[in-house]
Amino acid sequence: MGFRFFTVPIQDSGQASAELNTFLQSHKVLSVDRRWVEQGSSSFWSFCIDYLEQANGASPGGALRPGFSRAKIDYREVLNPQDFAVFVKLRDLRKEIAQAEAVPVYTIFTNEQLAKMVQGKVTAKAALEKVAGVGDARVEKYGGRFLALLGEVWKGGNEASGPVV
Repeated sequence: MGFRFFTVPIQDSGQASAELNTFLQSHKVLSVDRRWVEQGSSSFWSFCIDYLEQANGASPGGALRPGFSRAKIDYREVLNPQDFAVFVKLRDLRKEIAQAEAVPVYTIFTNEQLAKMVQGKVTAKAALEKVAGVGDARVEKYGGRFLALLGEVWKGGNEASGPVV
């Protein structure tokens, strides 16, 4: 896993955004953290890209062509049974919120972000902010409900799965 940082100034000539787009199209992106940096006429977007580094010179995007989806992760295999049960509860909450707001579920949190919340035993706002790709807006808008559920679950005795190593 690697990280790459980009800045796109408010007065972008197109070069910075083109470089960012080229990088995104040619790598398997795990998460993107985007922040607006306010500095008057020198304001800019800052991007932190978390991507999968390919070994043996393999093509970064794998054999995928533009417009085709990547292989899905089976979180039953990634998470232990207790953690997967918590993951399912988070997905259900996400679905409920998405339906109420008439938005796609991934705009709330992605499956990967939900899995990271479970693996990290997240129960506090500070820990939620450390999940890759979760920005201030999502924490403020949705964090309370997810943290309440996670706090209830972990307090309820689901610590049997142990800490993430």
